[in-house]
Formats: sequence, C-alpha cells, structure tokens
Amino acid sequence: MNHVTPVTEPAAAPAPRKLQGCTNLQLRQLTRRVSQRYDVEMAHIGLKTTQYSLLSYVVKLGPIRPADLAHAMSMEPSTLTRNLKPLIASGWVELAAGSDGRSRSVCATAAGREKRAEAQRHWKHAQDRLNQTLGMPRVLALHALIQESLALLSSTDSESGEAHD
Repeated sequence: MNHVTPVTEPAAAPAPRKLQGCTNLQLRQLTRRVSQRYDVEMAHIGLKTTQYSLLSYVVKLGPIRPADLAHAMSMEPSTLTRNLKPLIASGWVELAAGSDGRSRSVCATAAGREKRAEAQRHWKHAQDRLNQTLGMPRVLALHALIQESLALLSSTDSESGEAHD
C-alpha cells in the first residue's frame, strides 16, 4: 500500500503588525497605570511617590546642598524647594546651615530615615504585586526594552546636540 503524503501550502506568514496610535500617548497611559499602583501603596503610609523618591535621594546623598540635590534629581531648584516643604513640615527632612554661613544643607532626620525604611517595604510590595500581575518574563522584557530605548534616544540626542532629561 502506497501512502502519499498530501502536499500542503506553507503556512502564511503573519501579517506585519501595523503601528496603532501615538507612542507618547501609550507610554503615558502605561506610566499612569503603573504609577497609580505605587501611589495606592504609598498612601498607606502618608507619602506620595514623588515624596518617597525625594526622601530616598536625601537619605542616600545627604547632607547635600539644595542645588546639588536638584541637579542629582534633574529637577529645577524651585521645584525642589516646593517639594521639600511637606517633608520638612513632617519632620522627615531638615534644612541646616551648610559649610559656610551663606549655604544650606538638606539632610534626613532620624524620623525621615525611619519613614524611608517603612516606605521601602511598601514600595517593594507594590513592585512585587506589579511583577505578579504582569509576570516576570514580561517585566524583564519591558525593562530591557526601556533600557535599550533610552540608550538609543540618548545616543541620537547627543549626536544632534539635544539635551533631554
């Protein structure tokens, strides 16, 4: 008995994916959704994500001159001053005299270091939940894509002389 294998057409290549929508809009939507998850977690301890970031920089770099802190955070000095006010009012950060009579120094208080440690636990919880929701393979791929994209954009910015944060 002869068995003849039927000839089948090769599988059609998948149709090329068509770009849908604006990249900027989609990135902003993604960052808003991710930020919301961190915001909810930080709200449990009375911090905004921006305050946690600022407090972390102060703990890590302080005591530090406000201008140097603003530069390290790629932030305008006036924005830094405005964002420091609630941290100072809460007793987590203080402005002290700097190395000379004209300068100031930003540093974390003991309460600020405790608040940051508490916030780190909540931040990790938010990250773990996000990793669980998206799945680690997707998170790792997303991180790689973001890092590659940032490197490409940085190299093209430096070639064209543009400066971006």
